[in-house]
Amino acid sequence: MKPLSRASLALAVLWAAPALAADTAKPALQNPAPQARDWADLAKLPDWSGVWVPDMADQFRQEKSNPPPWTPAAARQIDALKAQEAGGDPRGLFIDCLPEGMPSWMLISHNALEFLFTPGRVTLLGESDGNRLRRIYTDGRPHPDDPDPTFFGHSIGHWEGDTLVVDTVGVLPQSLIAVSEAVGLPNNGGLHVTERLHLVGPNTLDDDLEIAAPRMLTGVWKTTRIYTRQRARDFDIVEGECLQGSFREATDKDGNAIYAPVTQDNGNVIPPPAPAAEKK
Repeated sequence: MKPLSRASLALAVLWAAPALAADTAKPALQNPAPQARDWADLAKLPDWSGVWVPDMADQFRQEKSNPPPWTPAAARQIDALKAQEAGGDPRGLFIDCLPEGMPSWMLISHNALEFLFTPGRVTLLGESDGNRLRRIYTDGRPHPDDPDPTFFGHSIGHWEGDTLVVDTVGVLPQSLIAVSEAVGLPNNGGLHVTERLHLVGPNTLDDDLEIAAPRMLTGVWKTTRIYTRQRARDFDIVEGECLQGSFREATDKDGNAIYAPVTQDNGNVIPPPAPAAEKK
């Protein structure tokens, strides 16, 4: 076989260079399979097992003692909502059964939650919104350059000792900053939430939140939510389906068990049955 000339060798190298560059430029696996050491490292993390119940009494206290720094325009809307609530005609923020989203889930939660530790991730599991969940990536990945907005946003976290520091962006502008079930406003875009979750006692967990919403708040709102651990089976997480209340159990023409929609008013309340004389 005739050996290649110097010119041919140089040309071959030029042809091969893009392919070699492509091979060396391949990104690392985004979700590599966890190794035994990754599972073993979970044992070094603090024990957050069990079911965590929010301290609702403290939530109510903070409604008055630590309100968000609303802009003047937002404050006027908040005052109107408070007046409606005090007058016995609250609008209700979550009557449409959309997810509460961030940061409302952590701010006004009335339901228990659990923490699931797996390699590279902490997952929060809750009861309502069809067993809501948050994924907090702890594998070192950054936020996407242009995240697709969602109700709970994109969360990345890292451990500082026994404290989980979580950074959340990419939240839908429609997601509410709520201080009660009837008082709160959409974040309107640009929401940024930082959390520091840590044990303050054997069965007490604090979530220290810093909430920035430049279109609705005049500054960063710092607030804390408290959770108490329960290990009794009476507190196990149950399935919660908000929309289930919009249907009644029925049977179709073929004898199949189905859900049939029921009439509701604009507050998602089922009107009482009409008097017998009106049922014609």
